Order: sequence, then C-alpha cells, then structure tokens
Amino acid sequence: MTRTGDAVSLTGLAGAQGGVVLTAQALVGGWDRRQLNRCLLGDGWTRIGRGIWAEPGRAVDGVTLLWANQLAHPQLVVSHTAAAVLHDIETSAQCVEFIGPCGRRPTMHGGVLHRLPLGAEEITTLAGLRVTTVARTMADLLRAGPRDEALVAVESAVSRRPSRDVDTVGRRREPCTTLGEIARALESGAAPQGTRAAREWLAMADPKAGSPAETIARLRMNDAGLYAESQVPLITQAGRRLFPDFLFREQGLVVEIEGYRWHGSRDQHQRDTVRFNDMMSCTEVRHILRFSASDVYRRPGKMIRDIRGALAHLSGGQPVS
Repeated sequence: MTRTGDAVSLTGLAGAQGGVVLTAQALVGGWDRRQLNRCLLGDGWTRIGRGIWAEPGRAVDGVTLLWANQLAHPQLVVSHTAAAVLHDIETSAQCVEFIGPCGRRPTMHGGVLHRLPLGAEEITTLAGLRVTTVARTMADLLRAGPRDEALVAVESAVSRRPSRDVDTVGRRREPCTTLGEIARALESGAAPQGTRAAREWLAMADPKAGSPAETIARLRMNDAGLYAESQVPLITQAGRRLFPDFLFREQGLVVEIEGYRWHGSRDQHQRDTVRFNDMMSCTEVRHILRFSASDVYRRPGKMIRDIRGALAHLSGGQPVS
C-alpha cells in the first residue's frame, strides 16, 4: 500500500517482517501521519499495540507477536519455547518468550520477558528474527523447567524427528544439537538460578527417544522405579531388524508407545500388524504391551500398573494374559 509519491510500500515492508509494520517505519519512509492512520484503518490493518500494525488478513498469532515485539524493541531476543519452535523442535507448551537486558522494562505485547545474561555467540537469526541458538535455548528450558517439558524439547533437539517446517514436512530433520553442546551452554557465562537441577535433568536425557510421548513414558517408568533399554536392535526370524521403544530384557517385555496417528490408514494398520508379529518372533521377546499417547498423558497410573503386572508374571515364569 503506497498512497503518496515515493512513500514506502507498507505491504512490501510488512512482507519482509512477518506481516508487521511500525508507524515509525512508515513515517521515516515518507508517509504523512494523518494520511497513514486513515489508510491503515480504512484498509483493515489490525492494531497490535501503540504504533504496531498487522497487515490485513494476518492472524495475530505467536509468530506475528514475535515480530511485533522484536520490531518495537530490537534488543529483545526470541528465547525458550518460542525459540524452540522456530528451530523446529517439539515442545509440550508454546509461549511468546524473549530474553532482554536488565534496565527499563519494555512494553510487551502478549509476551513473556526473561531477564538473563546473553552473549553475542548465543544469538542466531532465523527467518529474519534474532533467536537464541539451539544449545542456549535448551539450557534456558532446562533451567526454567518443569522437568518433563524441558526434556521433551531436549530429546527432540538431539534426535532425528519428523520436520514440522512447511517446506520439509513429511521428512525427518537431523539432530539440531548434542547433549555435550547443551551441557557446555549450561556452564558458559553467568550461572542463573536453576543450573544445578538443569544438570541433573540433562543427565536423564536419552537421544534415542523417538517422540514426546516416548519421553514422557520413559520418565513415568523411571519415576516408578522401572528402567528399560531404549530402541534396542532386535533381529526377527526372517532377518528383519526392529527397534522396540522399550525392552525389559530380563523379563522379555517390550513396551511400545503409539503416536496419535496410530492406525491412521489401512496401509499403516497392515504395516503395524506385520511389525507386531515380526517382533514376537524375536528370541528376546516374550510379551508386548502397547500404549497410546493418550494412555501416557492421561492414564499414566494404569500404564505403570499394566507394566508392573506384566513384569511380575514374566518374572515368575507365567504367561501374561
């Protein structure tokens, strides 16, 4: 949208910065203030805050608020869960979050501000936004807690996972960082409150975890005193290699965690049935328990009871009904 002479195109400017424009940018670009306000309101721009506008048709979602806050306050750096999402890392929760310097608190628009030290080497740029690096983001999440949410993100970051990026959806992205890099980020610079617990939680992380539900299932089992091997390679009678989510080797119990898309199609159902039968042919396997993501998140107590019961039967040489 350009209404005067050589005034900057607001739609062009918005397109380069997440659909957001500042009044100050338009004025510097040659707009008259009164004409600008009439055009913005008349053309359906959404006022996010004082002097901050979202282009017509743009939903004021999390990404839009990241742009709005960072344009208004360039010293802010996207961090914590917001940074994790931009890095294509799975999180249990999402929030508009920033790290900013100490001093006068800026006016935030739907965001959370963390007052933390931050080095230049801990900042990168993603899609035009200044964001904490992956290792620093994971260190911040570990310090902030809670444990389960932090480890969901950490294990996603250090493993191959399905990409959520619109340009690579359907493919797996490579690990974004390593446990060693996260550990170094925890120890670098000033040590904010929470570092001791963060070290303990990081030690629990398993790079073999394949999904957030697997992470939570393992934590629930460990909290109950049940410790299984993750992603153990097994060879079927036909020579096929399989990797069960969890194996209690002594008892021969496999625990499988099925995602939300379990049996999502006829072909997938067939593949899952073949895999189940093949796994039962492995010499290490005596019984298989399967739990859905809903079981893990909503009925963890029942999941633990079922696992304990199966282990007790198998330890006593009895078949599991």
